[in-house]
Amino acid sequence: MLRYLTAGESHGPSLTAILEGIPARLSLGTKDIDTELSRRQMGYGRGGRMKIEQDRVVITAGVRHGLTLGGPIALAITNRDFANWQDTMAPEAEARARDTRPAVTRPRPGHADLPGAIKYGHRDARNVLERASARETTARVAVGAVCKRLLREFGISVLSHVMEIGGVRATIGDLPPGQIGALAEASPVRCADREASEAMVARIDEARKRKTTLGGIFEVIVEGAPVGLGSYIQWDQKLDGRLARALMSIQAIKGVEVGLGFEVARRFGFEAHDEIFYDPGRQAPHGLKFFRKTNYAGGLEGGMSNGEAILLRAAMKPLSTQYAPLRSVDLETKEPFEATVERSDVCAVPAAGVIGEAVVAFEVAATLREKFGGDSLEEMRRNFDAYLDVVRDF
Repeated sequence: MLRYLTAGESHGPSLTAILEGIPARLSLGTKDIDTELSRRQMGYGRGGRMKIEQDRVVITAGVRHGLTLGGPIALAITNRDFANWQDTMAPEAEARARDTRPAVTRPRPGHADLPGAIKYGHRDARNVLERASARETTARVAVGAVCKRLLREFGISVLSHVMEIGGVRATIGDLPPGQIGALAEASPVRCADREASEAMVARIDEARKRKTTLGGIFEVIVEGAPVGLGSYIQWDQKLDGRLARALMSIQAIKGVEVGLGFEVARRFGFEAHDEIFYDPGRQAPHGLKFFRKTNYAGGLEGGMSNGEAILLRAAMKPLSTQYAPLRSVDLETKEPFEATVERSDVCAVPAAGVIGEAVVAFEVAATLREKFGGDSLEEMRRNFDAYLDVVRDF
């Protein structure tokens, strides 16, 4: 079973992740992870924090001489900004007397501040916002990078691109995923449509001048997943449900679509389903001779991958912190005030797409491990290849 936990606060000493279930003898180095961490920090509209942090991972367990050992992999990413927050975030009780920052008692609308403070009994909302912060996703991207490395061994790739920011929509057409990914990586907002990309940048500039934020929509594409990942047997084994939960767990995500998504509700049945064809001479990467000419289902049917590309979209709300603060109520005095302003991005949709890749990669890797098992990469590959022999003969 593949599983992970993250720990750490936004301005604490570091972020940590422990990933368990990766097979032994997978080639893995810090560069595999640092590349993804760097991608998460990019994107037009990011705030000042990205100028401070230069995220790099330290692998503290589970890897020796460039190969995984089969045990838990421990990943740590230092928060460089902790140097400016040592008294505020120190674990020692005596540091409280040295802390010059006031308690956060003015919760921000749209954030975890108020419900978190009430739930855990905190009178200082910093105890909530530090962990609720999207900075936590740095650790998840590190986990996702390891999972991407595993998926590549089986011909599976995960990419993302921005489809919309602040109402500006991209037009992608029928471009193949590889070309979409290449165009997106060359864009400051990770959008494959050059004209839309320029309009998105202008929209972000407008939002910055108005001291507000913008949300948008990104798409995650999984190519090369073999037929049969996931299951229809139990609700919690359904791959589409697991992927939707993973994307919804990302901070500020408010909606998820698979394939046609909500558009499917507006069509007749004959316009909504992918007809099935068979070609005995088809040379598919994983041997499947059944194929579709459309992909309305987004590569998922009955809770399982069907051999087509997996298509997922997530909608991100405008970030909660406004530099022109919204109205709130003080936790202590109950008097109306403007909400506390924490350092924030104007737009983080491009980064959210990278995070989306990470959480999707984890879930796909988890179902891959569940189906093919194996204590070592070689054993897992033998099981995988044996399954593909069955698929080819089906």
